[in-house]
Amino acid sequence: MPANLSPDYKKAELAFRAARDDRERLACLKEMLKTIPKHKGTEHLQADIKSRIKVLSDELAGPKRGGTRSGPVHSIRPEGAAQLALLGPPNAGKSSLHVALTGSRANVGPYPHTTHEPMAGMCPFEDVNFQLVDLPPISEEFTPPWIGASLQPADAALVVVDISDPASPQQLASVLEQLDAKKISLIGRWPVDGGDIEAIDELDPFRIYLPALLLANKADLAGGTQDIDALEELVGVDFPAFPISVATGAGLDAIGPFLFEKLRIVRVYTKTPGKSAEMEKPFTVRAGATVLDVARLVHKDIAGSLRYARAWGSEVYDGQQVGPEHVVADRDIVELHMR
Repeated sequence: MPANLSPDYKKAELAFRAARDDRERLACLKEMLKTIPKHKGTEHLQADIKSRIKVLSDELAGPKRGGTRSGPVHSIRPEGAAQLALLGPPNAGKSSLHVALTGSRANVGPYPHTTHEPMAGMCPFEDVNFQLVDLPPISEEFTPPWIGASLQPADAALVVVDISDPASPQQLASVLEQLDAKKISLIGRWPVDGGDIEAIDELDPFRIYLPALLLANKADLAGGTQDIDALEELVGVDFPAFPISVATGAGLDAIGPFLFEKLRIVRVYTKTPGKSAEMEKPFTVRAGATVLDVARLVHKDIAGSLRYARAWGSEVYDGQQVGPEHVVADRDIVELHMR
């Protein structure tokens, strides 16, 4: 029986996909349950929503009386301009890349599964930082059962393979297969290329879609782009891809500019009346964001009482008065005025 989901339900589901933390997701799930049409065609989906509400409610409630929290945190709260998940098969050089880009102390060794839990680090690019989360390797032999929770807040995935390994096509195919089994799809389209997931999959609304960048490590030992093209053709994917070498550093400087452009990052600097702008640490939003979105990042009370702003930038004249819905551009400076 067709689900015939209502516009209100689809709106709640889109909000769930865009939610950035567990409390937001829980609120969206409750709205989804409230607005979903109640008939036989949605019984399975209703049960799935109820199950997810229970799991999230239990996690947010913390340990029961007399208990203590146990086990590591598998979902890392996003920080910086975007959160990127590092994925790949064993021994691809994923953790070594994390160390090279973030300066972290991730475990690195010439044996599989040196990474056991998510590890976050910040990768600088110009005056912003991308949060890179190193995750355990994925293979047919073992895939972390909690991988979906770790990928829920991610904006995109960096997939690392050892391009010099003849088994890399089978390894990449296995990674994609294991993720698919966990309702995770890696896609080749990024936001700037029209990769936004707008259509709701009524059969599988909780599937996670992540734009992916393929990083072909050890390209200094292989045939470069020719091997990458052959790899993607064999696996049947069309991800944007870079040849890199963690050992020599080749290609690593291309990652930051790619992420900045493809994720449509916009930097906005703030100032107070009569003072210079604070240019050291910008607030970051996405293309299409407004002055009100920036105000929310500064403080929710400021956003609630925002009257107007004065803006300096490429698309306004210096000090131009703009409303809360004015769309900001990269490197804009805004001066927020409250009621």
